[in-house]
Amino acid sequence: MKHFLFISLVFCLFAACKKSDKQPPIDNTVDLDGTIINDSSLTHPENFLLSVANPAPTQQEKSTPVLIAVHGFSATTFEWLEFKNFVKNNGSVLISVVLLGGHGRDYADFKQASWEDWQAPLITEYNALRALGYTNISFVGSSTGCPLILDAIQAQKISSDVLKHLFFIDPIIIPSNKTLSLVSAVGPALGYSETTMEQGENGFWYKYRPYQALEQLNDFTQLMRKKLEDGITLPNNVNLTVYKSVGDGSADPLSAVLLHNGVKLSSNQPILVYMKYSYLHVFTRLLGRKSFTPKDKQNQYDTFNEILAAL
Repeated sequence: MKHFLFISLVFCLFAACKKSDKQPPIDNTVDLDGTIINDSSLTHPENFLLSVANPAPTQQEKSTPVLIAVHGFSATTFEWLEFKNFVKNNGSVLISVVLLGGHGRDYADFKQASWEDWQAPLITEYNALRALGYTNISFVGSSTGCPLILDAIQAQKISSDVLKHLFFIDPIIIPSNKTLSLVSAVGPALGYSETTMEQGENGFWYKYRPYQALEQLNDFTQLMRKKLEDGITLPNNVNLTVYKSVGDGSADPLSAVLLHNGVKLSSNQPILVYMKYSYLHVFTRLLGRKSFTPKDKQNQYDTFNEILAAL
């Protein structure tokens, strides 16, 4: 990201910030950005969305706790695969894994999508489950998925009558890379940034991030910082727990501070914030990473169990 913005700034100085039409060198056989690889939820939604998998729940199922998992910027449902399997093995909770709008498709779809487009599927799935009669629904989000959930609640885009818990993993309110704020000025010069991924992550994250998507991320995080400065009170009987990595390279740990200071329960009590000793972004996702420590594995296991215990 820093490399991208530095080059863009230099380009602007010597080329008067002319808009670049350069397209990224996408490998269709490997990259999510291409026209071949798509997120599996697009072809088999019944394996991810509870509303599709079980459109006629029993009375017992309607009262069973449901978790809607929401991934982050440039990611896919893969980010929650381990947790999805963990929940299903537990057997006492139902789970629905949502693909953000404009994600999991090709580069052009990602480039054109607004943050409201990203948010739309989580609203749609919540409303679908509520309409089916589920009475105990919670959200678990990672990275950008967290503020997208919070905005949907604060702006009353969903009814909170069956909403119970919110769990945020490494929420991004303040990006670790502060040069993101310059993307509107320098982004058009280069057109996109390239992200280095580990081999096991290929095809599950966008390798090339169009400046338009980065601009949407910047605009949205700025909007959420303003909302948190003004103060957000959660609806009655809705709790929020934040888990934040101390050494996150994508979401500044101060994001947790802003959430703690800016969000209150309806009882006026503070939300719960747990800082985790980790240098991973979305520390609960280990699948696809080349290496991780025993502490990383313990953090994942403990957090998964704590989330289920709270339901």
